Amino acid sequence: MPARASDFRYSTGDAVVPWAAVGEAPNLDDVMAVIEFLVRPRDDRQADYAARLEQVRTALASLLDVGTPASKLTLGQRVKELEAAVCEKLKCKYAVLLTNATGGFEIAYRFAGLRPGDEVICPAITFISTILYPLAIGAKVVFADLDPRTINMDPDDVARKITDRTRMIVPVHIGGYPVDMDPIMELARERDIMVLEDAAHAFGGWYKGRAIGTIGDFGAFSFHEVKNISALGEGGVLVTNDDRFGPQLSLARFVGLDLSKQIPNWLYDVSALETARGPGVPCNHSATEIQAVGLLSQMRRLDEVIAARRRNAEYLTQRFSEVPGLVPPPGDTEEIKPTWHLYLLQVDPDVLGADIQVFKTRLTEKGVTNIPHFAPLYKFELLQRLGYDHDAIASTCPVAEEVFNRRFTHLPLYPLTDEQVETMADLVIQTARELRAGE
Repeated sequence: MPARASDFRYSTGDAVVPWAAVGEAPNLDDVMAVIEFLVRPRDDRQADYAARLEQVRTALASLLDVGTPASKLTLGQRVKELEAAVCEKLKCKYAVLLTNATGGFEIAYRFAGLRPGDEVICPAITFISTILYPLAIGAKVVFADLDPRTINMDPDDVARKITDRTRMIVPVHIGGYPVDMDPIMELARERDIMVLEDAAHAFGGWYKGRAIGTIGDFGAFSFHEVKNISALGEGGVLVTNDDRFGPQLSLARFVGLDLSKQIPNWLYDVSALETARGPGVPCNHSATEIQAVGLLSQMRRLDEVIAARRRNAEYLTQRFSEVPGLVPPPGDTEEIKPTWHLYLLQVDPDVLGADIQVFKTRLTEKGVTNIPHFAPLYKFELLQRLGYDHDAIASTCPVAEEVFNRRFTHLPLYPLTDEQVETMADLVIQTARELRAGE
């Protein structure tokens, strides 16, 4: 296995005239600006906030008297610590911290050697970032229909839609509930197709004893601000167990810059990626030390966060299970441990006498936030401008059409108070009762 290539940094160490890695170090005003952003004043405590903020400023100024500003702000030791922690948590070999999950998808597609005319199979319902890179390079996205129970990719439909041009299958663990990966992996291995898990919602979830995201050739996670834990707003991680690609992840992340070797008269070389189809071009999705610090801190409470979401989900499911017309999502089993990023609620329109569009409107009027994550991608203007035929694709994805238009929405799970969860359950049940009664 080749040695891990170092990330680039300017810091030259001891020198008469050094070149520091950080051109303009954060000062007291910079740190205070971050604190004021992260901790906002309450409307009824403005005066107290100002007084205590001044106390914080005084304390920080005193701290700076005995300390120094950070000497590395990107791709430093904290990033390495975060990557090691991810590998330990997920029991995988390689991990790299990135700007976001979209960057992870792009790197995985590059390692697969994706080219114009290749086909990528993804579920009809996911977030658009799952397929941006294939669309950008002229690969063809093929939409698989969904399992009506989980709203995840249907392995049987994937099998129907594989062709000689299929290069990659991209299962998406929607809401943090795992795709049935065994048949997906069997299909892929039989036909020498690579698998990229879109695990944006699923960090910390498990499928049959394996961490979600570590089952395919690659797995990409999101730590955007709305996820169960975040890297202070944005962030992503790409993981793999493949020794062909894992040692190259840091090169792929930062322009192929390789300090382990140098061209004549220069500090480094710029290396090509060794992809599944020969030399490939790297990209730039560098992550910051602050992202790593924030994510390391939140990772320490990930199990508590998921446990809180699970408790809320179990309460909602218990309340909804006996209500005609409401269809709760599948829950935890010995083999399946979702992350409960979203609570996927379905309705039976025939029982309620109304579809999910009416149901969502009624819930919104009652003050219950609910959002159908996400729309079928082939409905967007981008796809249609690129030549994708909405009607033709929709006809091959009848379950996606049915669940999106008539059956499913998502409810929030955490952070909510017990009172908010109970009130949400009451209002959902009340809405179902009203619709059944024709009110």
